[in-house]
Amino acid sequence: MIAGLESITSGAVSIDGHQVNQVAPKDRNIAMVFQSYALFPHLTVAQNIAFGLKVRKVPAADIERRVRATARVLELESLLDRLPRALSGGQRQRVALRAGPGCANRPCSCWTRPLSNLDARLRQSMRIELARLHRQLGATMIYVTHDQVEAMTLGQRIVVFDRGRIQQIDTPLRLYQQPANRFVAGFLGSPAMNFLPGRLDPDGASLDVGAQVLQLDGAAAAGAPRGGATQRDVVLGVRPEHVLLADSAAPVGPSLSATLGGDRADRSRASPGVSLWPP
Repeated sequence: MIAGLESITSGAVSIDGHQVNQVAPKDRNIAMVFQSYALFPHLTVAQNIAFGLKVRKVPAADIERRVRATARVLELESLLDRLPRALSGGQRQRVALRAGPGCANRPCSCWTRPLSNLDARLRQSMRIELARLHRQLGATMIYVTHDQVEAMTLGQRIVVFDRGRIQQIDTPLRLYQQPANRFVAGFLGSPAMNFLPGRLDPDGASLDVGAQVLQLDGAAAAGAPRGGATQRDVVLGVRPEHVLLADSAAPVGPSLSATLGGDRADRSRASPGVSLWPP
């Protein structure tokens, strides 16, 4: 819809401050990188990489230099004379990333899961390259991914969707530390956040978890919902890195008896990195 390939049903799309609802896709100046390769089958790797540059009438010497530089980054230098049918899936995806250098002088580029067909090693190196490319171009890059690591490492502002509806829009750190709801909290983080049902006192100072009472302090108490004359059902969310083993004789701060990894632990303590939501 941003590129104009699909029509919007309502509202407006603005690029660089200008509404483009009625602007044809070819006139929106949007670079696209697809998951499904979208290569010209009759052109070699070098010609596919150079195509966008030729369309914009970049000088031939500059095109050759940029094609060589792109091929070096994408580890395609030995494949420049091959046609797409002679490449593996991962190699085709790397050629499809050719649109990256073509993002210059464009207000926006759209990337649809461009690293999904690459192996883990190359995916990691390409994340670094994409971040460098974004800093170099200084242009908006809209990047679609199901990989939370890619989102958290590449994104400066993340939109979390669930079944077509926006759940939260924020910076990576705020999404992780202050998730708006249980879906966002459970989606971000590896290992995933632990969820425990509980009943919160009206004053927000303590939480009944099973047969135990968890006293809340610090950020947990400050973020706890308050109000009403009776206890309310909530969900306690604790990230694994915020669980600390404590001395059972003298636990420090809020503590619960718990079983970790199949072995009985006297106490585990949740640091202020906990979250509370109404169910």
